[in-house]
Amino acid sequence: MSNSELDIEFFEAVGRVNNSTNAFPADFLLRLYAYYKKATNNYDKPSSRRPIINAFKMNALLQTRNISPDGAKKEYIDLVNSYFEAQ
Repeated sequence: MSNSELDIEFFEAVGRVNNSTNAFPADFLLRLYAYYKKATNNYDKPSSRRPIINAFKMNALLQTRNISPDGAKKEYIDLVNSYFEAQ
């Protein structure tokens, strides 16, 4: 899969999540958050008003530290596909 194909598939998966009316489980959302941040090279710190939410987000981000941006895109796509296939 070329980078442009991967980018297209990644942004389609992002759109699928954004357009869904499902109430996603918290652990699923944290993994999506971390993979998305890594895939888009967004290294801003979590900025929730609730410190506990920031702690969970930071933990999720730390778990992606050894994944490349392209690897994070693939993980994001796989996670979204698995979730929606199970529905």
